[in-house]
Amino acid sequence: MSDEQTTLGELRSLINSFVDEREWQQFHSPKNLSMSISIESSELMELFQWLSLEEAKEVMKAGDIRDSAIDEIADVLIYAIAFCVRNNIDISGAIKQKMEKNAKKYPAEKFKGRF
Repeated sequence: MSDEQTTLGELRSLINSFVDEREWQQFHSPKNLSMSISIESSELMELFQWLSLEEAKEVMKAGDIRDSAIDEIADVLIYAIAFCVRNNIDISGAIKQKMEKNAKKYPAEKFKGRF
């Protein structure tokens, strides 16, 4: 699987099948899934907790921390997609809608190169 060849629909199906095979839908409430997203995000942050900016960039080039970061971001994305599946959220539509809001809130001519 690669980003260029895999659709969001395929990822949704992959995750949904995994959940269905284990009968985990009963545990996939909005509360539980949102908490799981936060927990996995925290686990990702923990990998970089005591590193400088340069050290963080360096460990993402190769090695155990990079491998762990890949696992943690996958967990974040899996739970986020599961949240969308469970709550009938169209991921592409949600992202497009939010990016339109962001473009209005942060116009490029005003925010280019700064926060």
